[in-house]
Amino acid sequence: MKVQVLASVMNQDLNEIADRMRLDSDAVIINQCDRLGYEETERNGHIFRFYSFPDRGIGRSRNEAILRSTGDICVFSDQDIVYEPGYGEMIAEEFRLNSDADMILFNVTIKESRRTYCITERKRVRWYNCGRYGAVSFAVRRESLLSSGVTFSLLFGGGAKYSSGEDSLFLKEFISKGYKVYTAPVTIGREEAEESTWFTGYNEKFFHDRGVLYRYLYGRLARVMALRFLLAHRKKMCKDAGLRQCSLWMRKGMREAGI
Repeated sequence: MKVQVLASVMNQDLNEIADRMRLDSDAVIINQCDRLGYEETERNGHIFRFYSFPDRGIGRSRNEAILRSTGDICVFSDQDIVYEPGYGEMIAEEFRLNSDADMILFNVTIKESRRTYCITERKRVRWYNCGRYGAVSFAVRRESLLSSGVTFSLLFGGGAKYSSGEDSLFLKEFISKGYKVYTAPVTIGREEAEESTWFTGYNEKFFHDRGVLYRYLYGRLARVMALRFLLAHRKKMCKDAGLRQCSLWMRKGMREAGI
């Protein structure tokens, strides 16, 4: 069972990023830069394929990686992820233990201030609780991914109109098509956070874009799910603007989505 990392990076060098991320599996790396190019290298029996494109957008680069994937299990990644030794075998073992899983979500350690989840048990993920997981936690059977036809939205995420949420939309669509997603309490890496390309604080844009996202994610239930989100995070996210104002910003985003 071959594990392959699908990484989206910006303005990187192949050898430097492979060393920094501690890649020890096959990898397809999409480098967003100002040129077109292709490089390939082999280390310890693993092949790293490095594609450079002048296009921008996290969704676009992840989709380019999917098109060029060849592994049995595809693991989405970013340039600020550093993998644990043996991560490939850890991922493969979880899929061997759960032959029913089309996708498994893993722990990636991030700063407390940005953490949205911590997996402590193995369980099924449903549409109503899939919004907390980032793409760097996703490991998916390539066969299931390709047969699903699911791709990352070009409207959401770094470099797109709306600041984040492409991972939640991807996961929700994958689940809604009948594919099975589970969690595993296994840590495969950590995030060494760089400056965010989209997050500038819990401000009007953050809540407006979140409102757009919730309309796409939950349809008629968007307002209920938005209230649930705000109440759960009011002490952290709403402490400056206040719960009412944050709610108004989210509703404005929902109206803009108009679906």
